[in-house]
Amino acid sequence: MKKLIILSLLLLPGMFRAAVAQEYDRAELAKGMNFMETKTYSAEDDARILALYKDLRVADVSDGMDMVGLPGTGLVDPAIHPDWVDLKDFAHIIRGIAVTVRFVPTQKPALPAPGVEFPKWEGNFYSTYSHEAYAKILRKGSVVVIDDVEDMDIGSIGSNNILNYVKAGAVGVITDAGARDTDEIGLERVPIYLRKKGRGIRPGRNEIESVNRPICIGGVLVCPGDVVVADGDGVVVVPRAVAEQVAKYANAILTNDKAGRKSLYEDLGRPLDRTVK
Repeated sequence: MKKLIILSLLLLPGMFRAAVAQEYDRAELAKGMNFMETKTYSAEDDARILALYKDLRVADVSDGMDMVGLPGTGLVDPAIHPDWVDLKDFAHIIRGIAVTVRFVPTQKPALPAPGVEFPKWEGNFYSTYSHEAYAKILRKGSVVVIDDVEDMDIGSIGSNNILNYVKAGAVGVITDAGARDTDEIGLERVPIYLRKKGRGIRPGRNEIESVNRPICIGGVLVCPGDVVVADGDGVVVVPRAVAEQVAKYANAILTNDKAGRKSLYEDLGRPLDRTVK
């Protein structure tokens, strides 16, 4: 028996290496391989999940994450903040389903070839290398979550294309880099959370690497289909696998908080506002 155990222990490392070698072909690995699955969800399921988050605040959701055993998980770097805040109607708040995008720095020439006019070069760069294919999969309740080049001055999002996202059903944008036309975006009242103001255009600066793949923004993993909640406190990302349970706990927290604050409002003679009704 002892000999069998010893033999098994000796063979296991070799068996493990063989299994890895068989499972992952060397040539395929050399071409590039994704190891995290992208799951897809129906519009109906998205709507059902979002209904559970209808009134939830980032604070409630963060507490709900604690209660499912994920303390600190999903809390995006607070440097990623709302570009504008509406304390009357709370129009800056985002509750949506993540559509993920990754832009990377380009290595392509940043000037047109001799004899090519700049507008033609720029248009080709947009359509070929730094396009917005992700706009095709936006639908009601989507939030565009962009992993961009935070160290460069790039305004990947502006007052024009962000309205196209809204037209397609998106409820806002989260980016770990910059956006431009931010005054106009505020006037348009489209929710956007960003790290900084940007000015440069995308051509010659970045290019799109992937759509609806796992990305990382502000130190947090965001997978397509995750629930994203953003308000004046910042941004929190809820993994889809625990989204229902987190919402259950978070709604109970919000209900108790409203009741407690409503009582204090009444004691203080303050008129009741929407946050306690």
